[in-house]
Amino acid sequence: MPHTYITTTIPYVNARPHLGFALELVQADVLARHRRREGDQVRLQTGTDDNSLKNVLAAEDAGVPVREFVDRNAAAFVALREPLSLSTDDVLRTSHDPRHRAGVEHFWRACAGAGDFYRRYYEGLYCVGCEQFYTESELDGGRCPEHDVAPEHVAEENWFFRLSRYAGQLHDLVTSGRLRIEPAQRRNEVLGFLAGGLEDFSISRSAERARGWGIPVPGDPGQVIYVWWDALGNYLTALGYGSGGTGHQRWWLDSDRRIHLVGKGVLRFHAVYWPAMLLSAGQPLPTDIVVHDYLTHDGRKISKSAGNTVDPATLAAECGTDAVRWWLLREVPRVGDADFTLARLVARADDELANGLGNLVHRVVAMVHRYRAGAVPRGGRASGGERVDRAVGTVRAEVGKALAEFDFRSATAAVWAIVDEANRFVSQAKPWELAKAERDGAAPDALDAVLATLVLACRTVGEELAPFLPDAAARVTEACTERGGRLPAASPLFPRLAAGQR
Repeated sequence: MPHTYITTTIPYVNARPHLGFALELVQADVLARHRRREGDQVRLQTGTDDNSLKNVLAAEDAGVPVREFVDRNAAAFVALREPLSLSTDDVLRTSHDPRHRAGVEHFWRACAGAGDFYRRYYEGLYCVGCEQFYTESELDGGRCPEHDVAPEHVAEENWFFRLSRYAGQLHDLVTSGRLRIEPAQRRNEVLGFLAGGLEDFSISRSAERARGWGIPVPGDPGQVIYVWWDALGNYLTALGYGSGGTGHQRWWLDSDRRIHLVGKGVLRFHAVYWPAMLLSAGQPLPTDIVVHDYLTHDGRKISKSAGNTVDPATLAAECGTDAVRWWLLREVPRVGDADFTLARLVARADDELANGLGNLVHRVVAMVHRYRAGAVPRGGRASGGERVDRAVGTVRAEVGKALAEFDFRSATAAVWAIVDEANRFVSQAKPWELAKAERDGAAPDALDAVLATLVLACRTVGEELAPFLPDAAARVTEACTERGGRLPAASPLFPRLAAGQR
C-alpha cells in the first residue's frame, strides 16, 4: 500500500492566522483526502514556527512575555482544524514539542559530521520579517521585496553551512525531476537560483541578538540555531527523527511520496536550502514541492506584517466552512495571485453552492418524492442524458489527473461539470411534463430513466466532492441515500449568503 507524507509550511506566530495560510492548509487537506480515498496510507502534517526573532519582537511590542504570546497565537493556528474541516494527523509546535529540539540537534550533528559547518565573521543586511540576509542587488530600492522595509545591518560571528558544495547535485535533481517542483515557472525560478551560483549561508545567530529565544547550537550555547534551519527540520522531527520515534522510517525513509506545499515567498528555502541540508545529513529529499502564489486583498499581499489580514476562523464563522473552502479551491489559479473580497466569496457560494448544487439536489429529491413517493426508480438510460452520463463517467479520472498536477481549479471544475450538465438536463427533459404524460396514460419508463439519471448524478457529486468540501459532500450524500427504501424529505443544503441568512 503506497505511503504519502504531505506537509504544509509552519507559519510564524507573531500574529493570528490569515487567509493565505488557510489556502495552503485546504490544498494540503484536499490532497490528503484524495490520496486516502485512492487507497494510500497518508500522514498530513502541519505546525507552528515558534522560534523566530520576529515572534520575540512582536511579544515585546505587545508587552507580553514571549512564552505567553507564542502560546496564545500558536493556539489560534492549531484551532483552525475545526473551522476549515481539516483532516490533519499531527501539529508540531517548534518551541513546545520535545520531539523537535531533539531532532534539530540530531540533524545539526549529522551535517556537522559531514564537514559542512564552519564559523566566520559576517556583515550583512537582515530582514527580520523574512528572517533572511539580503544582498544589495536583491533589494528593491534598498527595501525588502517581501515586506517593503529597509533591512537592518548586522555584524557578528556565526556558523555557516557549505551550501555551495551542493549546487551541482541540486541542479541534477531538479532537471531530472527526481526533485519535482510545480508549477514549471517555479522550477525554472529554482534553476535560475542555481545558475546564479550558491553562496554558503549563516545558520546561527548570537544568543544575545535572539534574546535567548530558540534552540542553542549544540556545543556552542552563545549561538542559537537559525530559525529557518530550525523550522525546516520540522518535516523530520515531527516523525520522531532524532528522538527514537518510528515515524521517520515509515513516513520519510520508506514513503513513496513526500510532498511539501509552500508559498512562493519561501521557495528558495524549501527548494534549495532544505534539499542541500538533507543531502548533507544523508536523508532522502522530498519528492514534490508544490508552490502556490499569494492571496491579495485590494491588490496587496495578505500578510500579518502588512496588517491586511483576513481571519479564516472568523470568515468561516460568518460565511460557513463550505463557502471558504470553495472560494479557495475555485478562485485561486494554479499560477498567479488571487485577490480576495468578501463579495467574491459570497457570489461564488450563492451561485454555485446554493443555486447550483443545492437547488439541483433539492429539486431532484423533491421530484422523487412527488412522482415516486420517495423511492428512487431503477430506470435505464434517459434520452438526452448522454452529457450527464459522460460527466459522471469521467469525473474520477479527471479529478485524479488534475490533482496529480496539483491543479485544484481543474479538479473542482470536473466535479462541477456534473452539476452544470444535470441542471441543464432538468430543463431539457422537463420531468414535470413526463409526469403529466404518465398521468395521461404514457408508460413510466421515460420518467423513471430521467429521475434515475439525476439521482445518480447527485450521488456522484456527493462522492467526488468529498476531498474538497467534506461537510457539504456528506449532506449531499445523506440527501440522496435511501433509508427504508425512501429518500429523506427534501431540505435546503446551503444558505444564501447574500440574503443575510448567516
